[in-house]
Order: sequence, then structure tokens, then C-alpha cells
Amino acid sequence: MNYLVAVLPDRIQAEAAYLALEEEGINSTILGKGYKTADEFGLIDPKDQAKKQAQLMATWLIPFGFFAGFTFSLITGLDTFAWAGEVGNHIVGGLLGAASGAMGGVFVGGGVGLLVGSGDALPYRNRLDAGKYLVAVQGSETLTRQATRILRQFDPENIQGYADTSSV
Repeated sequence: MNYLVAVLPDRIQAEAAYLALEEEGINSTILGKGYKTADEFGLIDPKDQAKKQAQLMATWLIPFGFFAGFTFSLITGLDTFAWAGEVGNHIVGGLLGAASGAMGGVFVGGGVGLLVGSGDALPYRNRLDAGKYLVAVQGSETLTRQATRILRQFDPENIQGYADTSSV
């Protein structure tokens, strides 16, 4: 499945592009104020995805980090925290390992993407928030090429094609 997304500055141009595509028998969707939202269309929210991934990684890395920190402290016999005693040293080592696991979950699991954003979904959401409209077409490569020709007539701010290779 191929996707084509065009960014148009106002509702009138988006409707005109939609009608031009419809005249050629191409189904499209308008996203923007008064039409479908990004969530209704299925445009993922990168912050939600990053948060889910970071939580999933932390679920595995925190216990592993505790075990690794406890084991490291046990094997090396370091007396880093004299105030905690022998068993306490191992537990503190485990807690430090768990904290390291939590940091790994955030950095490796997508927390950086949560902070700085990633992918094309965020710029499209930002354009919708700025009052722009998106016209999206889903279909074969031939269909999206034909839609590209039609949409270029409306001088879009941006036009981008995507190929979904996840089903291959």
C-alpha cells in the first residue's frame, strides 16, 4: 500500500484538490479543522509511541539492572557504602543497577524521541495545529502517481509519498 500526503494552506484549496481527485475516481481524505483529525485518520502520535516503548523497555531493564548491580556488588566484594553493611551494600548496588536500567529504558526505548520528536507524523500534526489542511491518498503506486500529478496543480506546500513495506 502506498500513501500520498499533500499539505495545503487553506480549506478551499483542500476541497478543490479533493474534488479534482474525486473527478478522476481517486478516493482521498481531508484532514484539518472541520474534517478528520490526525487521530481519526490513524496518524500516530510519536509521543504516545515513545512513551509506550520506553515503558516496555523499563519493564525489562529495571529488574535486569537490579540483578546485575546486586551480582556485581556480590562478586567484587566492594565495600563502597560502609554505612549499609555487607548485605546493604549489595542491595544498594542492586538499586543503582535498577536506576541504570530505568535510564536505559528511557534512552533506548524512545525517551529521546519523546523529548525531541521523530518521524513525519509530528510535522504533519504541527501543520494541522497551524490551521493547514492535509489531503491523503491511499492506494497502489500507479494511483498515487496519478494523484501526485493532480495535486501538483494546487501548488501544495509539501507533497510526500510513502510506501508501506510492513506487509511485505
